[in-house]
Amino acid sequence: MSVQSAPAPAIVPAVPATNQQSATTALAGGATGADEPAATRGRTSIADVVVVKVAGVAAREIPGVHAMGGGLSRTIGAVRDRVPGGRSNVGRGVKVEVSERQTAIDLALVVEYGVPIADLARDVRENVIDAVERITGLEVVEVNVTINDVHLPEDEDSAPETTSRVA
Repeated sequence: MSVQSAPAPAIVPAVPATNQQSATTALAGGATGADEPAATRGRTSIADVVVVKVAGVAAREIPGVHAMGGGLSRTIGAVRDRVPGGRSNVGRGVKVEVSERQTAIDLALVVEYGVPIADLARDVRENVIDAVERITGLEVVEVNVTINDVHLPEDEDSAPETTSRVA
């Protein structure tokens, strides 16, 4: 009796990081049957949100990245971060397209004033590619970096002081 391997999965369309649905991508099509090696019995799938989170964490590791996301995304994220019990969204500012074996990543960054943007973009790109390829096994075909804003030192100094109403 001959056992056939499962057909290769179709390319999965991109899912924005904010979408509640989570698409998955089959990384390795598995074979079935007792005569197959243990390492190939079954299929490995990676959800798009995994690539989003890995890329987001890797981008934030680079010194000079102040925040991620566009203006509205950062505003909503700041509100969410202040809600008790709320968690920060490591996928903010990250969009991915994932196919069967490859991924393309778009990043939106806010950089610290004075940091050379070209050097920062290169470092972010290298770190994201290394992390995504190492952790997921997917080939990263491109990482597009968009600088949305520059964080100025006086931006934090101009925040109104808050005083406690209780002693």
